[in-house]
Amino acid sequence: MTLDKDNDVCVQVMRLLVLMSQNCEDLFTQEDCESLYQFVYTAHRPLAAAAGEFLYKRYLFTEVEGSTEGTKDNARQLKILLTFFCENELHEHLAYLVDSLWDCNPGFLKDWQCMSSILLQDTNEKDALNIIQERLLIELLLASVRQAVIGHPPVGRGTMKKVLSAKEKKVQLEDRVKITEHFAGTLHLLLAKFFTEPEKMANLLQILQYFDMEVYCSLGLNKNLEVLLNQLNHTVEIHSDPEVLEACSKAYISLSKRNLECQANVDLSKKQLMDQLVDTFNKMLHDILHEREVPLNAEDVDQMSCVLRRLAAFHNGHDLTQWNLYQKTSQLLLFEDEHRCLPVQLLLPAFQCMYYALLWKVLAVIEDKPSKEDLVLFKAHLTTFWSLCKHYLHYQDQPMQEQAFLSLCDLLFLLSHRSRGIYCCVDSSLQSELLLFVQHHVFQGDEDLDKAASLSENNEENMEGLYKRRNLLAVYCKLIIYNVVEMAAASEIYKEYIKAYNDFGDIIKEILSRTRQSDRIESAKTLVLCLQQLFQKHKEEYGSASQYSASFSNIKEMARRFSLTFGLDHLKYRESVTMMHKQGIEFAFREPPLKDSGPPPNLPFLILINEFSSKLLKADKRLV
Repeated sequence: MTLDKDNDVCVQVMRLLVLMSQNCEDLFTQEDCESLYQFVYTAHRPLAAAAGEFLYKRYLFTEVEGSTEGTKDNARQLKILLTFFCENELHEHLAYLVDSLWDCNPGFLKDWQCMSSILLQDTNEKDALNIIQERLLIELLLASVRQAVIGHPPVGRGTMKKVLSAKEKKVQLEDRVKITEHFAGTLHLLLAKFFTEPEKMANLLQILQYFDMEVYCSLGLNKNLEVLLNQLNHTVEIHSDPEVLEACSKAYISLSKRNLECQANVDLSKKQLMDQLVDTFNKMLHDILHEREVPLNAEDVDQMSCVLRRLAAFHNGHDLTQWNLYQKTSQLLLFEDEHRCLPVQLLLPAFQCMYYALLWKVLAVIEDKPSKEDLVLFKAHLTTFWSLCKHYLHYQDQPMQEQAFLSLCDLLFLLSHRSRGIYCCVDSSLQSELLLFVQHHVFQGDEDLDKAASLSENNEENMEGLYKRRNLLAVYCKLIIYNVVEMAAASEIYKEYIKAYNDFGDIIKEILSRTRQSDRIESAKTLVLCLQQLFQKHKEEYGSASQYSASFSNIKEMARRFSLTFGLDHLKYRESVTMMHKQGIEFAFREPPLKDSGPPPNLPFLILINEFSSKLLKADKRLV
């Protein structure tokens, strides 16, 4: 019954099992318990919370029942919890486990002092954690801090944010103060211990995002702040891992709150770091531009690539316009465009840095009142970047192509509906290029990709590839939804609805819904256009509009599914459905019969349009 279709039934059954477990311990076998423990990872939060209570009372609480010291209890429970998570081997699901246990007993999950003490233990001690346990405990620490400060379930568990009561808000604020006070004196010690391990560093640095900065600055821990800032700068200078650099950038954002006593020290530290990085980049850029004949060795490429990745990571979240990185990175990219001698390890981070620099310029133009000279300069920068984007859409390296596509789409979206002389019109040539890119990188070769996925053992890599393709499609669909690209372009996306339903069906249904909300008539015309194009392709392949082939059956099934999207409110879409039938009938009789006594060649198209007839009102059936 825990697998019942009704979630409420599952929750009540799980709560009953908790009571049965407390009163009849021998009733459950080890296999029974292990199967019930897995519900802590379910998407339905009430069921996950009930399973969390079962896990806590059956597995965690009984193990430490005889202990009397609270801190030791928590330490044992934390280690038992880590063991449980290791045995399950469900990577990246720790936040869901924390959320499931939060309601029954968040006390041991909020014992951040205990967690820090365990992590700071000497690795040579008898009960010290191994490397995997350390990594998991740091993830647990971050997940519990996030849960305490944000107070909402992780992504995918519940569609709506939880509305906190006054009491819960008070507890939330108190927890944030406790987190700030504790980690103000502890975080720099943890960072020092795990400095050489990027994954652990990235998670620890994220804790700064949940500080109450007013409390932090009022503690008077100037020495600790100085140590922390030095650690941040040293981390950026040594590490080049994207997650670590992003965490450092966000850490500076968290520390740079305005009107706080510590802001001056933070700004000075960030300026010194940027000065150092930009100076290093300037020297390398000078060597490339003035020693064109000397090829870069592997060490030079790696060093410059690391510097560019650091600058790009910070420019993403910080306005670095004063260092004029747009001009510097554009020089590098234009040099490569002319000489074709630089590796992609340099081009990709340089392009990203140039893109972020341009975004800050866009923000300044939109929010401020720029002079005519500034607008002219901005348009020149935009034109340069525009041409580079179009160039890299056809580059031989796929990550570079994808970055150019995403950057181009973002800029089109930002600038298409703006005034002040920076309106960007998407001509038919550019629309065709964008559509071809989506067809090639998102849909083309789906069957080959599926075969490769079935043969590949690296499921994580397959999922990452699918995520990238979904992101490319979503970005393009956003342009259609907001009328940056003509709505008719959606017809090419709709054609993939059945074939790519498992991977992209939700995105295609969303664009269909959103375009219909924007313009019902135009959206319906796009559906008819899609069916007409598929019908014509089918007719060309078979020499006639054979209605008994698998191809025609697939088109008919697509029409049936499209008709279902109109729902049961026939009056709401009356005009759209009527128009679809009129256009369908016109198309069916547009071409004359091939023989005097034969039917029109497009007549079978009426079979497709007939799938929408159930959505017609009786009065309209007579009209069409």
